[in-house]
Amino acid sequence: MHQPVHIQDYRPNVGVCLVNRHGMVFAATRVDDPTKSWQMPQGGIDPGEEPLAAAVRELQEETSISSVQVLAEAQRWLSYDFPPEARARLSSYWARYKGQAQRWFLFKFTGDDSEVDLATSHREFSEWRWMPLEQLPGAVVPFKKPVYEAVLAEFGPAVEAVKAEERQLQP
Repeated sequence: MHQPVHIQDYRPNVGVCLVNRHGMVFAATRVDDPTKSWQMPQGGIDPGEEPLAAAVRELQEETSISSVQVLAEAQRWLSYDFPPEARARLSSYWARYKGQAQRWFLFKFTGDDSEVDLATSHREFSEWRWMPLEQLPGAVVPFKKPVYEAVLAEFGPAVEAVKAEERQLQP
């Protein structure tokens, strides 16, 4: 999994920045979040699982989306700590971690919006939409904002390239 030693106290996790052909990214609100903040799909890496495989699996489990093309992988692990108020609500499994260490991937959505189905067997999201990547850092829970700013810095140019490609295809 190639996780750096200094983040072993963090739950290994992946994040997916899914961009559509218009250069907008997939964002959703969690069913258990009363603040209705937005986030991109993310989830744990199973023992022995490679991060890319985990990203594909988590995206499908959370959104039913499987029509994707891998565009990029983040150059480094990003991490965040669970704030005290969040730690107080965590189960003993989650409470053993300081936070989550995430490997982020940029995927291009190659399907149709009708492929999105949040009514999965373990529903995590209540609603979804496509939004500009640059708006996401201000729309997430505050403790995840630095991670989303790093994702924007890393993947922003590639998302802009997707937008430019779509503009070139327009008559």
